[in-house]
Amino acid sequence: AIMNLIQEAIEVFGSSPRPEHFTDHTHCCECAEHDETLRKESLETLGYDHVRPGWDPICFISPEGFQFYFPALARLALDGTRDTYFVGQLVFHLELDGKRNARYLQFNPEQRKYVVRLLHHLIETRYDEIDENLDSDALFRAIEIWEDKNVA
Repeated sequence: AIMNLIQEAIEVFGSSPRPEHFTDHTHCCECAEHDETLRKESLETLGYDHVRPGWDPICFISPEGFQFYFPALARLALDGTRDTYFVGQLVFHLELDGKRNARYLQFNPEQRKYVVRLLHHLIETRYDEIDENLDSDALFRAIEIWEDKNVA
């Protein structure tokens, strides 16, 4: 099921163009460094060491960059172990700014549905770990945002 979800992410997000820059790279040194990291990596090579808590370029990424890299973020959340737990970070990035966040608005309806399927799969397969990390409330809030019925 995990491989199917990863493959499905690649298919659903495959038409998302790779941005030339992923952050506001002229803003400051930190934005420039995060942009350089994301420009060097690919959907296949982006790993936990690139998006570790406390130094996570996804906090600064553009909505277009988030859309482009979403299959890699899904892979990190699905593949995670106790040492490489990424679900909390993913949920944080999905919950950003609530119901009308720029990332939500950037995704097309099929991509939004995929996000909801991914989050439900994580609940079904990793709920104990998610709850131990105190991320279950945030995960349910993210589902509520991404399956919002009021947005066309």
